[in-house]
Amino acid sequence: MSEVSSPLKVRSVLTIAGSDSGGGAGIQADLKTFAAHGVHGLSAIAALTAQHTRGVTAVHVPPGDFLEAQLEACFADFRVEVVKLGMLADAGVIERVASVLARHRPPAVVVDPVMVATSGARLLDPSALSAMRELLLPLADVVTPNIPEAELLLDRAIQTPADADASVEGLLSLGARSVLLKGGHLETGDEVVDRFGEQDRRVTFTHSRLQVDGHGTGCTLASAIAASICRGHSPEEACRLSTDYVHGALVHAYRPGRSEVCVLHHLWRVLPPLDVS
Repeated sequence: MSEVSSPLKVRSVLTIAGSDSGGGAGIQADLKTFAAHGVHGLSAIAALTAQHTRGVTAVHVPPGDFLEAQLEACFADFRVEVVKLGMLADAGVIERVASVLARHRPPAVVVDPVMVATSGARLLDPSALSAMRELLLPLADVVTPNIPEAELLLDRAIQTPADADASVEGLLSLGARSVLLKGGHLETGDEVVDRFGEQDRRVTFTHSRLQVDGHGTGCTLASAIAASICRGHSPEEACRLSTDYVHGALVHAYRPGRSEVCVLHHLWRVLPPLDVS
């Protein structure tokens, strides 16, 4: 009989976000990203969406007690190293999540402030926006807004690189310990510049702009940052590694649906996408 070694003890990352029935974003993208980074993924579903590559057709928010039960189950049995926050639909959900995190105090929290749909539609009402500013940002080791989300958080327009630089300062002043301001909506040239800031340090990460209509980039980026922090990287290094990872996942993106929208290939470093054409 062959000898069987003891199972490995692995670190866990918890995502609290919405479910995407199309598999390209939300909880599904988070768990694929965690697996690609070699960490164990936990999930608490804060919203259920009926969606595909062409849009969202319905949203259901589970009762707050059930969301809290999911969270308590995760903290009761697993060593949660990092929590990643995604789509939290309303102020009540944000308040519930913030309360649980304050009680359990995970070592690190990554906040993806999902507030604006790709179409430009605003997803949060003013009370939810206030709750995010006041309750979530002070918990964040890293917050990862895109330009429209940063504009909402700061209540000012961001139209130039100088505006973006100033916005990193503004976001830090709201309580986050570090900021990755995504630049995809700002620069119109051949490069995308993401701005990282913490304390007195400012860094930029630059990648070529790809002509890909990708779905789930924000979820994937925040989850990759969370997984990288779980693996022992600093927030700055986690953001650098994760922007490289997302760029690669976009280079290898594929089209599983009937629209032109592509889904990131989360396992691009391990497996080629399955071509069924």
